[in-house]
Amino acid sequence: MKINLLCIGDIVGRPGRHVLSQRLAQVVREHAIDCVIANAENAAGGSGLTPQIYDKLLKYGVHLVTLGDHAYRKRDIIPTLESASDIVRPANLSPAAAGKDFALYQTAKGPTVAVVALIGRIFMKPTDCPYAKIDSLLPRLQQSADILVVDMHAEATSEKVAMGYYLDGKVSVVFGTHTHIQTADERLLPKGTAYITDIGMTGAHDSVLGRRTESVIRAFRTQMPYPFEVATEDVRMTGIVVTVDTQSRRAERIERIQVLHPEPEGPSYDSDDGRPEYFNGF
Repeated sequence: MKINLLCIGDIVGRPGRHVLSQRLAQVVREHAIDCVIANAENAAGGSGLTPQIYDKLLKYGVHLVTLGDHAYRKRDIIPTLESASDIVRPANLSPAAAGKDFALYQTAKGPTVAVVALIGRIFMKPTDCPYAKIDSLLPRLQQSADILVVDMHAEATSEKVAMGYYLDGKVSVVFGTHTHIQTADERLLPKGTAYITDIGMTGAHDSVLGRRTESVIRAFRTQMPYPFEVATEDVRMTGIVVTVDTQSRRAERIERIQVLHPEPEGPSYDSDDGRPEYFNGF
């Protein structure tokens, strides 16, 4: 059986959420998608995720949600992380960290998809070894799911590429997130794993990683904290479509996608972002 996966890059703020609300269903129909996976760690005001926005993403058609280094930026998401079965924080955080190591989704066709998020260690906050963590999870995942997907949330491209090769033949898909720039290296690795270094960003691309350019440049030039306001121009949804054979668990096709959608005029569509935060990082 063939299963089509749609993996969506970092959703940034209201523009990113809006393009999902308007275009995701169409993309699912056009590509006959069976499971939608989205990284949503920047969905609330450009940093973090709230329970209200999490609920909206599910209503838009997202089946599995991954997070990264901003998993706990909005503390009210913690009860959701502890109770919901379709959202994961990075598995190689402390074992005491709130949230689950993996999430499962049973497709309408029957096969089950498992997703794991891992976080890199180069230019990132200290975490446990991602290799040791995924090794400990694989036996259980292989018993629980037909298709295994890994979101490698990392700053360094070398870490993402290395993880792709390490997991080649062990999982069906490895995609990178965190850097918000869609890379052009999508490929099928020798043992059948679909790989891309970064699936990109769902949000405003006339920006610096989804934030208004003026604020980011000012922060870089002065080394002072400024609010990184979410940008609103050139809104796109980016990601990959992967076809996996459930019998062999090998990926057969990987395709980059970019869906353009103009930001509507007038006020924003919802107000779940919370107050602007002052910080110099992403």
